[in-house]
Amino acid sequence: MSESFVAPEFLLDIGPIAFTKQVERLLLHLGFSDVTNVDGSNDQGGDLIAHRKRQKWVFQAKWKSRGTVPPSAIDEVLNAKSFYRADRSAIVTNARYGPKMEQRRAELRRVGHPIELWSGRELIDLYNSDQACAKRLPARDLRAYQAQAFEEVVQKLEEQNQSLLILATGLGKTVIGGEVIARHLAQHPGDKVLVVAHTKDLVEQLERALWFHIPKTVRTQLLTGDHKPDDLRGITCATVASALNYIRSGYRPGIVMVDEAHHVSKNGNFAELLDILSEVPRFGVTATPWRGDRFDIRNRFGDPSFTLGIDDGMRLGYLAEVHYKLFSDNIDWDFVRQASKHSYSVRDLNSRLFLPERDEAIRDRLIEAWSRTREPKAVVFCRTVEHAERIASLLNQVPQWKNVKSVHAGLNRRERQLRLMAFRQGEIPIITAVDVLNEGVDIPDVNIICFARVTHSRRIFVQQLGRGLRLRSGKSHVEALDFVSDIRRVAAIMRLREKVSADEIETLRLRTMGTRFEFTDAQAESLMREWIKDAASLETALDEHRLQFPDPDGLQEGA
Repeated sequence: MSESFVAPEFLLDIGPIAFTKQVERLLLHLGFSDVTNVDGSNDQGGDLIAHRKRQKWVFQAKWKSRGTVPPSAIDEVLNAKSFYRADRSAIVTNARYGPKMEQRRAELRRVGHPIELWSGRELIDLYNSDQACAKRLPARDLRAYQAQAFEEVVQKLEEQNQSLLILATGLGKTVIGGEVIARHLAQHPGDKVLVVAHTKDLVEQLERALWFHIPKTVRTQLLTGDHKPDDLRGITCATVASALNYIRSGYRPGIVMVDEAHHVSKNGNFAELLDILSEVPRFGVTATPWRGDRFDIRNRFGDPSFTLGIDDGMRLGYLAEVHYKLFSDNIDWDFVRQASKHSYSVRDLNSRLFLPERDEAIRDRLIEAWSRTREPKAVVFCRTVEHAERIASLLNQVPQWKNVKSVHAGLNRRERQLRLMAFRQGEIPIITAVDVLNEGVDIPDVNIICFARVTHSRRIFVQQLGRGLRLRSGKSHVEALDFVSDIRRVAAIMRLREKVSADEIETLRLRTMGTRFEFTDAQAESLMREWIKDAASLETALDEHRLQFPDPDGLQEGA
């Protein structure tokens, strides 16, 4: 039992917060679905919510270093059952229950309020039961390109001790990373594995994702500022700062995976970690390899072993079709007439060319998209927390959109999780977001994306667009509404359009309407096409980049 993720000594070592994560994993192996971790302050007595056989369960996780669980835990979980509107409730502990707890449970059972009590002993029994607990979670078959990517990543690792995978959001880079790790552990079962990322939320998501690639006999644990286990056998998912502290003290994994590898720079924590572990095989995965400081991550991982970008993913049918509308109606045409006479920087153009859209216009366009979309679910990306809250309030005034919520870093983790869960389940029709959905969040049902913010980052734009590109049964396409106010965005969309439509005939699946990118203003489209025709680097240009534009009046005369 020493290698089990419910072994008493292991659960005692990892502490209360990580204990809840191991219960979460066990529930998945027991056949529960939609398992959501809501552990945190003001959790109303519930730590996990899950579904099984059409019943909603709420679980309270009680980690104990010694002694028994107090009877007050029953009142807490009953409160959670009411608050989350659950059908069943359970208390789970790594320890045991005393006579008073058992007596209280019996009293409640007699009056029709049964409560499950899972002790540390029962966790072991459930884990060991071949009938109740699956040895592995359901396997996820690799698509053809994923199988190819996996083979090429592994080959490069074997040949050069390093590898780099570049896959657009929605194409499964974490799936391939999980398969690479599973293969390594199958060949080297005694090795420790380190999976490192830049945020705590992301490493928590990675740990959960990896459960679907490994047998239950392989432990996983978190290593963050909140989690500092002594035993790092199996897979450790760590924030870079916490991992570095252990590595300086002698911790040596057998392989390292760096998620969102575009965060690796020339200097800093990632650089030091990889320098110390220079002899350890490492591979990086990212959807967006570009960095603002122009550091080339190939210096750390070598040339990409496999690349499939967002444009090729759409063109080949591996990502959802996109109906993309650029709303550029508010272009300052007086300024356009002067543009050919001056050499303007990107900053000048963005401040004088585009005029800001009103929030009411965004709402009206969103209503139009909503009406033509089957089973609509929308994400609106906003500029700031205040803007996200304001847009949510505005959209809540629309009769069909009651319960619009914002999701941002100003909310505590539990509240963000609850809102995302309600969004996935259809209780929230629209979420307004600020950056927190850029990386690591899986919301495949989204079929309307609205850009109500300005972003000068190619990486952030691609990440946010990728939130809506995951394929899902019944999802015909994604409506993308872009209230553009940056000429670099125009360049990016025009580039995407050219690449996606390059060989539309050779797509791998039948299309009904196909991916398309449209301007709402034909005159603006014509001028923009001419303006950026010879500026291939404009998409990633700095604010100081200067362009010389042709005479717009001359273009119109020659049209």
